[in-house]
Amino acid sequence: MTAAGPGISAMRQTMDGQAEALARILADDAPVVAVAERLRGRRVVTIGTGTSWHAAGQAAVLLRAAGLDAWAVPSADAAVAGPLAGEDGALLVFAHTGATRYTAQAKLRARSIGAQIVQVSGEGVAGADLTTVPQERSSAYTASHLAALLRAAQLARALGAELPGLGEVPAAVEHAYRDAEADRMLPPTRLIEFVGGGINHWTAAEGALKIREAAYVASEGLAVEQFLHGPSVALGPDDRLVCLDGGGAWSARIAEVARAAEEAGVPVARVASHRLGELLSIFPLTVAVHRIALEAAETLGVNPDTFGLGLPGHQAWDRIEL
Repeated sequence: MTAAGPGISAMRQTMDGQAEALARILADDAPVVAVAERLRGRRVVTIGTGTSWHAAGQAAVLLRAAGLDAWAVPSADAAVAGPLAGEDGALLVFAHTGATRYTAQAKLRARSIGAQIVQVSGEGVAGADLTTVPQERSSAYTASHLAALLRAAQLARALGAELPGLGEVPAAVEHAYRDAEADRMLPPTRLIEFVGGGINHWTAAEGALKIREAAYVASEGLAVEQFLHGPSVALGPDDRLVCLDGGGAWSARIAEVARAAEEAGVPVARVASHRLGELLSIFPLTVAVHRIALEAAETLGVNPDTFGLGLPGHQAWDRIEL
């Protein structure tokens, strides 16, 4: 890996220090215990937008492992007319900056019906019950996403989930980022497809989002069964399939799909992480897909930090409130 320095992207510099940031958050467990009691015994709706939507989805899985009735809903749906927990429930909000339009509206709607509201955001964000890391300089959020996932895992453990490998997360993240044996993946000519099973179908979606916003590479991220029911037949030799294997119940299915894709002439990258268990495999596998996005941007000479602001016509998108 390249050391941070002049000319190095903010995304690269942030990823250089993310394991250390996670270790600090892991040691900051006292606020988590108090917040967990506000969720205990309640129906929990988790919300977010963009990368935070993926965190919300994985948080719901982690909370269900602790025995809670927890489900993810996109912030926009929760804000407009979608399902929310009632006055005996809770809204668990993931928002890096706390400024997303529909996330703010969903909080107002939940407050109006008396739901408990818990927010996970970056340092310095008003209304945050659990903080993650300082606001990132890159638009491609990496450390803040991992930190939000760590807060979700801490909450789940405090509520009774069996997550014995949680203390190993920072080291696993560092290894996934620095792994010298991981091939630098050249961007495909046409499309890169990420697939995962269970909690890692959210990791697949995160990989697709990240490589699009960081490197402007056409991508899709799907649950493995959704991929098989249609999208699989569209892949060819100009594409690449990235199979995310976190172990557990979906491992055999992921391997089966990888073999079939190779037989069909599709280039395949297998990315596996079993050591921490399936639930915590989201940490090294998320780093792996973020690394793929970062290295694609570096290979193509694209600035991963700007959210496309330098592209012709991008001002049209800037006029839409996020």
